[in-house]
Amino acid sequence: MPAPPRRTVLVVEDDAAIRELLRLHLDLSGFVIDEADDGRKALDRARATAFDLVLLDVMLPGLDGVSVCRAIRSGGPNADTPILMLTAREGESDKVLGLESGADDYLTKPFGVRELMARIGALMRRHQRRPVEPRAPVVETGELSLDHERRTATVRGERVELTKQEFDLLWLLASRPGAVFTRAALLQEVWSDDTYVTDRTVDTVISRLRRKIERDPQDPEMLLTAWGVGYKFAEP
Repeated sequence: MPAPPRRTVLVVEDDAAIRELLRLHLDLSGFVIDEADDGRKALDRARATAFDLVLLDVMLPGLDGVSVCRAIRSGGPNADTPILMLTAREGESDKVLGLESGADDYLTKPFGVRELMARIGALMRRHQRRPVEPRAPVVETGELSLDHERRTATVRGERVELTKQEFDLLWLLASRPGAVFTRAALLQEVWSDDTYVTDRTVDTVISRLRRKIERDPQDPEMLLTAWGVGYKFAEP
């Protein structure tokens, strides 16, 4: 039998010593490695080539990792590729910011190689077993139109830019208008097994979505609160 194709990884890191460490262990684990040492080069590669994994440093010259992550998630060949963020920052707010920008997991420097490879292994397993559900290509309800294949959102005829989590959360709610989702259910559906997300993360993303799609975010007509339970999308 022919050998299975090797998995590909884009390593985005401006520290040459860390890139060398990552290259060594990823190669031993069977990955084909592409590298970029600044954010703009990384984004160019991510827009041109599909990868099986992206390792993305937050502090980068040219374009920071959070901006790169958001741009990758906005569309293109790696919109759904697992992204593991690497950073020297330890604050919870930085971790939440990275995850809300579209990263799947977060690892703080300095990190141990065993933990890094364990995180990568878990990410790849989760991605491979994620069920592919048949979806209607477009959801149209009232003033909102969502195209799942292109991952685009249009509100009152105007294109609205959404992060990966924003789009996934809005799609889940809008595709089942009237259905009430608890925060725990939304975390499970949209963020899966991500480590650093809480109920507050759901509230934060809902608040951002309301600012982007509602005429009056303080008096929403589409993304409604089910008091004491969670959220729902308004029925037509």
